[in-house]
Amino acid sequence: MTDADAVVVGAGPNGLAAAVTLARAGLRVHVLERDDTIGGGARTKELTLPGFRHDVCSAVHPMALASRFFREFQLGRRIELRHPEAAYGHPLDGGRAAVAYRDLDRTAAGLGRDGPAYRRLMAPLVDRADGVAAFTGSNLLGVPPDPLTAVRFGLRALEQGSPLWNLRFAEDAAPAMLTGVAAHTILPLPGLAPAGAGLALATYAHARGWPIPVGGSQAIVDALADDLRAHGGTITTGVEVADLAQLPRARATVFDVTPKALLAIAGDRMPHAYARALGRFAYGNGVAKVDFALSGPVPWTNPELRSVGTVHVGGTRAEIARAERDVARGRHAASPYVLVAQPSIIDGTRAPEGAQVLWAYTHVPRGSGLDQREAVTAQLERFAPGFRDLILAAAGRTAMQMEQYDPNYVLGDIASGAPTIGQLLRRPVVSTDPWRTPIEGVFLASASTPPGPGVTGLNGWYAARSALRHRFGIRALPNLSLD
Repeated sequence: MTDADAVVVGAGPNGLAAAVTLARAGLRVHVLERDDTIGGGARTKELTLPGFRHDVCSAVHPMALASRFFREFQLGRRIELRHPEAAYGHPLDGGRAAVAYRDLDRTAAGLGRDGPAYRRLMAPLVDRADGVAAFTGSNLLGVPPDPLTAVRFGLRALEQGSPLWNLRFAEDAAPAMLTGVAAHTILPLPGLAPAGAGLALATYAHARGWPIPVGGSQAIVDALADDLRAHGGTITTGVEVADLAQLPRARATVFDVTPKALLAIAGDRMPHAYARALGRFAYGNGVAKVDFALSGPVPWTNPELRSVGTVHVGGTRAEIARAERDVARGRHAASPYVLVAQPSIIDGTRAPEGAQVLWAYTHVPRGSGLDQREAVTAQLERFAPGFRDLILAAAGRTAMQMEQYDPNYVLGDIASGAPTIGQLLRRPVVSTDPWRTPIEGVFLASASTPPGPGVTGLNGWYAARSALRHRFGIRALPNLSLD
């Protein structure tokens, strides 16, 4: 391997975002990836049958239009992002459903007596969606870019994250819909961090939508890789970095890995106090994933759900909270929460004509080795009778197999560290520049840094900005646009 100005370890969205930013600043950048293909949490592969293209991890991308990095990178001009008729929906027994349309008024109109209350909760955030994205997409130790929006957001998160979360609602549809997005965090409910994440995701749904990339999530990383190469960067796959001594000489090395991996790679080069802090970094519970090849669309009892990109399956707010508490206590939920994506309803490249791919995962205790295909299928059958008859093939992956696929998913934790409030403030250490490590020239860019999990590119962008400032004396942000 030849010398470079900067080396990036890991070719997931954050590693590639860091590499693009460094290359756009005029540096020679080389990326090393352990797998034979790039992508990390944004790969697309045939997992079930030939012609059925499944997203291996992330599938739907609320942050593609909210992330400042992706906006400056002009992702929407580089790949085709399609919007389902509604961002997400939430089935309830008896054929009922709550549906989150981009139009907040239309959404509220479908929530019965709770429609006005839901609108009052969300409207101030939707109206200031850029402020919400700026606040939640930054290091929480800093001064909020939009303090008024941060206060409004915080007060709502306090309400929805406490035992008072039902006070404003009289029925079950609106609370269930909010709980479905909050449960993305794999944390007990109610809680401040899940409430904050849920409100942010709901805000983006109504303000910009939750787009799906044509061709799969792989399109995002391919666009990043194309831009990197266009600016002189190089990528080598099939190289697992186990020690700093393996790396070519560079003034900056950016790691898209977890603290656990960085500790192993750095060894005794890591200062003791920092090593202890990384050793205390806590990983959360995991996911078990199931991909389905179907002979036709999911037969949801409520027809509105047939044109929805994401479906949160699990029943009422109380049912989902109970399931998530079971996982937090180390038990597999008897009636689990299931996160479902239907990309092929708007992207015909994913499956043969007439057929569909279905993406699903459920939450399990960390380190679980239990295959959840039957549990997921049973929950889908509950709200879509006849679903089982459509299955042509199914591929399951346990929490431990998730880690085998990507070591950043420690024990199946796809968030690369529990996204609790404490660990959002200390991710992985308390610092105004947590991407910079005490080892000279070494930076951390994974989802284990602010702003946390999600395909945002922000973690890598912030790490690259820190490297530019501290190692190269470059303070001006490089232009990332196509123009």
